[in-house]
Amino acid sequence: MTMDWLELAFLHWSVDPGVLRDHLPAGLQLDTWQGRAWLGVVPFRMENVNPTHYRLPRMMSAFPELNLRTYVVANGRPGVWFFSLEATNPLAVRTARLKFSLPYFDARIRHSMRDSVVSIRCRRTHRKAAALEFNAEYSGTGEVFQAEPGSLEHWLCERYCLYSADGRGRLLRGDVHHRQWPLQAGRVEIEENTVFEQLGLELPAEPEHVLYSGGVQCIGWRPAEV
Repeated sequence: MTMDWLELAFLHWSVDPGVLRDHLPAGLQLDTWQGRAWLGVVPFRMENVNPTHYRLPRMMSAFPELNLRTYVVANGRPGVWFFSLEATNPLAVRTARLKFSLPYFDARIRHSMRDSVVSIRCRRTHRKAAALEFNAEYSGTGEVFQAEPGSLEHWLCERYCLYSADGRGRLLRGDVHHRQWPLQAGRVEIEENTVFEQLGLELPAEPEHVLYSGGVQCIGWRPAEV
């Protein structure tokens, strides 16, 4: 599939690894940076979400999204594990849950940009799912850069696969390919954030680390068993 990931904030909190390990499936190891695990809240906008052999109508191929993720390793391959992904497109939600075994949820999301400041207001609406809300404004500051290998920014952002687990307990990996992230230092003002409640965690209101990216064009493959 093709995907354009646009106007992203990478908002990160560090946590004790012990509070996340029980939330991961067998075969997946929690990745850490200097002894700490990291949780990322990532709001952004999707465009050009299409199978490679045909194009969908825009109402189906463009929508805002919000995800909660951490960083993992399987068989030596670092990647991303998603605890939840909120989206406004019902077809995308159901396709991702069925075909990719990803924990997508229906949500009402308003995503807009004015004077280079992005505003997002997200509320989960998925039937019989726990409540979730995230409201914030964010923007990039300073010059665009690419993360240096060995830096925290590179460790957080430059990951080229995602992991999921299907209903039979199989661990799956989906590869993605894109150019290196164009990053900026970021600023954020969070009005409401209940994203961590699904993990039973209470974290500081402000993230420890904030990055912004205008986005990348991406190609992704359907997950296969690890």
